[in-house]
Amino acid sequence: MRTIETRVLPQASPGTRRSLKILRYGEAGDRPKAYLQAGLHADEAPGYAVLHALIQKLDTAATQGSINGEIIVVPAANPIGLDQWRDDMLHGRFDFVNSINFNRQHHDLIDRLIEAVGPKLGDDVEKNVAAIRTCTAELLAALRPDNEAATLKQLLLSLSHDADIVLDLHCDLEALMHVYIGTPLWPKAEDLSAQMGAEATLLAGDSGGTPFDEANSRPWWVLAEQFQDHQIPPACLAATVELRGFSDTDPEMIERDSDNLFDFLQRRGFIDGEPDKLPTLINGATPLTGVDYVKASSAGIIVYLKKLGDTVAKDESIAQIINPLPEHGDQQLVEVKSGTDGLLFSRNADRFARPGKIIAKIAGSKPLTETEGHLLTL
Repeated sequence: MRTIETRVLPQASPGTRRSLKILRYGEAGDRPKAYLQAGLHADEAPGYAVLHALIQKLDTAATQGSINGEIIVVPAANPIGLDQWRDDMLHGRFDFVNSINFNRQHHDLIDRLIEAVGPKLGDDVEKNVAAIRTCTAELLAALRPDNEAATLKQLLLSLSHDADIVLDLHCDLEALMHVYIGTPLWPKAEDLSAQMGAEATLLAGDSGGTPFDEANSRPWWVLAEQFQDHQIPPACLAATVELRGFSDTDPEMIERDSDNLFDFLQRRGFIDGEPDKLPTLINGATPLTGVDYVKASSAGIIVYLKKLGDTVAKDESIAQIINPLPEHGDQQLVEVKSGTDGLLFSRNADRFARPGKIIAKIAGSKPLTETEGHLLTL
């Protein structure tokens, strides 16, 4: 069974209304529960296309009575960003109202959860999980957001917080398939990266900024650390799946990615049947603290010397920046070098550089910083 629900957001301007469409397979409250969304960064096209293809597969499974538990799909998670056009281009990463990244500053309930759920915890794991989910739902319901974007974030988290699986589909600029996931969820979540064909899996317990996936998953391991006398598992496998780059919407890619999501859900028990054999994980997981965000040191035109998927060494040149109008002693050609040994998994989509602009990302196995937090780009 599939139902479609429409939730209307509060007016941002007189005479305007935006709404969120929610597809639900199975009955609300059934377990296990999975939640998938695309378009939180509204200008990232691949996720929409992949969920469109997955919905067709889920529709067939629902008709056959093969869905177990509850699967929620939000195919366009950010109607605010979808309306942000300027100069014939969609700008869906940052809120035009306050410049806040739509995938940052999601509701962080951890401190209030610690206070509310502590007296309700005991020795029964299942009862502890249920108590945490109930408290989270109550805290979310008590929020009084004061703007449209905060209301959207409250709604999305209300739909997802009690799910066993949460997958937030994104894409990078030019990139390989890669996954961001919480360190405590690894290696039990290895089947996700293997199934999706991820060439990089980036682990962090706290990446900083409260992105959507960590708003769902991080409370579980923080509560487990806070209440060590009680059994609290990491009950939500939440991950950000980066579906390569902005322009990667080839039909073959879309079909393969939607098949892989279907197989992952099937393997995890949400859909009856036997999935294909699990592919071998391409590369082991590495710490998010080990990512070298390679920055340009000068203005000019980027000429990449390395391709996506290349393994590079520390201090190896990965690009050159050409300054077509040097003056006052400016260099005409500047070498850009890697700061670590690792995999080049992301490059900038355009070829213009300015000082401080990130032009590449390299996944290394050795941490470049000792502390977590503020590990993501803007």
